[in-house]
Amino acid sequence: MSTGATRTPGEDDVGLADVTALGTELLRLQRKRKHVYDGVVLENSAFRILWLLDDGEPRTLRRLAADLDLEQSTVNRQVNAAIDAGWLERFDVAGSASRLVRPTPAGGEAYAHDGRIRAGAIRAALDALGPERAREVIDGFRALNDAWDDVLEREG
Repeated sequence: MSTGATRTPGEDDVGLADVTALGTELLRLQRKRKHVYDGVVLENSAFRILWLLDDGEPRTLRRLAADLDLEQSTVNRQVNAAIDAGWLERFDVAGSASRLVRPTPAGGEAYAHDGRIRAGAIRAALDALGPERAREVIDGFRALNDAWDDVLEREG
């Protein structure tokens, strides 16, 4: 199957209805990112920033913006709000004009707390599917992401 815009009859393995249905489900999934869970202490934007920083690598605002796929001005506002709340801090690095952002100890604790709450909801949804179906969903998402990455890389 080609990835170009021209297709011949019979070449279309996945029809427009399937692509539309997948798009609808991806939008439903995306909206769950904005859900506010009972008992969380972080705003969703702070949670997403702390999720990125959980790998232990401090980042510049530019890098955070790229990693979050947001405008730098939006990330700057979100980072400033998280700094004001005590979840993040900026620090200087010798020889670098850019300051880096990292979690504070309180931010790390809040992220762990909220992560447990969010993971509990995801775990409950996967449990409702049962172990075999849950594994199929996870493997299917991984395969879709890998295939999509390959297509985007080729179109690069």
